[in-house]
Amino acid sequence: MASFTLHGIPVSRGIAIGRAHLLAAAALEVKHYLVAEEHLEAEVQRLQQALVAVHKELQTLWLDLPKDAPTELGAFIDVHALILSDPMISEAPLDIIRTRHYNAEWALLTQIDELSAQFDEIEDPYLRERKADIQQVAERVLKVLMGSAQPLAAVGDGEYQAQMIVVAHDISPADMLQFRDRSFIGFVTDVGGQNSHTAIVARSLDIPAAVGMSQASTLVEQDDWIIIDGDAGVVIVNPSALVLEQYRERQNALQRARKKLNKLKKTPAVTKDGTPITLLANIELPDDCAAAMDAGANGVGLFRSEFLFMGRNSRIPSEDEQFEQYKRAVVAMKGRPVTIRTLDIGADKPLDQTEHTALNPALGLRAIRYCLAEPQLFLSQLRAILRASAFGKVRILIPMLAHAFEIDQSLAMIAQAKAELREEGVKFDETVEVGAMIEIPAAALALPMFVKRMDFLSIGTNDLIQYTLAIDRVDYEVAHLYNPLHPAVLQLIAMTIAAGNKAGIDVAVCGEMAGDVKLTRLLLGMGLREFSMHPAQLLSVKQEILNSDLARLASQTRKIMRSMEPDAIADAVQQLQLM
Repeated sequence: MASFTLHGIPVSRGIAIGRAHLLAAAALEVKHYLVAEEHLEAEVQRLQQALVAVHKELQTLWLDLPKDAPTELGAFIDVHALILSDPMISEAPLDIIRTRHYNAEWALLTQIDELSAQFDEIEDPYLRERKADIQQVAERVLKVLMGSAQPLAAVGDGEYQAQMIVVAHDISPADMLQFRDRSFIGFVTDVGGQNSHTAIVARSLDIPAAVGMSQASTLVEQDDWIIIDGDAGVVIVNPSALVLEQYRERQNALQRARKKLNKLKKTPAVTKDGTPITLLANIELPDDCAAAMDAGANGVGLFRSEFLFMGRNSRIPSEDEQFEQYKRAVVAMKGRPVTIRTLDIGADKPLDQTEHTALNPALGLRAIRYCLAEPQLFLSQLRAILRASAFGKVRILIPMLAHAFEIDQSLAMIAQAKAELREEGVKFDETVEVGAMIEIPAAALALPMFVKRMDFLSIGTNDLIQYTLAIDRVDYEVAHLYNPLHPAVLQLIAMTIAAGNKAGIDVAVCGEMAGDVKLTRLLLGMGLREFSMHPAQLLSVKQEILNSDLARLASQTRKIMRSMEPDAIADAVQQLQLM
């Protein structure tokens, strides 16, 4: 068979070589028909029974979780169970059956299509991709309704099973559990992005994957030999014997390198010239702390608190609920600092569907703007974070600041939260540090007002690049313009690091650039001494640090910063890797 190559989005590193196991789209061909009045309640009952059956399926998956399963998988099953219990799924389709006389499958799909349209309006890539979770839950219900809810068929044994690569339009985290137990070594999906659940699980399992491959599930055939190059986001289908051999050699070399990396877990991150570097972890759940500790992280540089607000049908978690989750993370990190970012969500997010939808959500009421517009919500979160600070070192990180009054209002809210807790006799750390996310060009260009007011800075490179280059990073039509090495982006990052160093306050990078080993030496040369990344990236970055000479890097980086030619910058950054 002819060989061909597919290009998508790289979301986890490594190489997988194996046979394709095609996973058909669960929605299948759903029948559409009208139900007679006398049969409506029977149809309602049919859907209710399917919902109960899926609840039991998820419960079984949770109970059968292997002890070594990543904590993300359990959390995602919980999210799917919450979605299933939401009235938007458990009740609204029943009303559609009763009022429009649709059959159960049609009613469910109608409701899912309406919800999906609402999610399409969301700007934030992480929350936008939660649409996939709702669709995956619906697909499980459809499988039951259509009598196709059987476990995965056996795919063979011996060498074949040990080389299984799943190819699908999309894969739910719950389904991935089944693949894990069947020697699943990689996956390819048509849809998804850097922040999709499939990407998150891939990174947590450290399994090669490529998402956003568009037509992979229709072009790849069952049993095709395929290679996943996770670093490049490339899939080679039916490779020639020569290409196969080359990738096997690369795979063996990567496995040897990974074994060597594991020996660095307890090695301090210190450059050749003796400069210590702080390596922190980005987390979304308290359970992620285990992976952070195992990788040897010096603390948590970014706890994305939005996860606690998701999948609740507009029900915001109480102060006590938030406190318990923050406390879990703080206790799990055993004295290491935990930086909690306040809610990065906006009026375009599905906390309250009655609110208006912003014309351009990326430029609208999001993050700190939203929190200052909802002071009770903000105050509740600040109180919960402060209460958790009694159990270990906590830092508060405020996202999307651009104006002095936003900083001052945020600090005033923190002061109010402290005053209330003092009056109530509740313990907290009086000296808790407060930092600012630098992710808007205006902030990077007005750093004196930040360093004057804040205890530390954290550069969110994902949004900084998006706003500097005026592109939507989840829009595939302009995704090719997303370039961390654009001279304007590098200037803003370098200015921020320099301003922080001059003022004597910590500066971290917590965006994707921090975990990209190709950029580690460039950031070190700029003067960065604090990196925050996904735990799976930490050891690779540490290895780069151990092999870096700061004096030589600083000299070369100054030359790079004087260039305005993208190709010259890219070449020079590549040369840094060879130093």
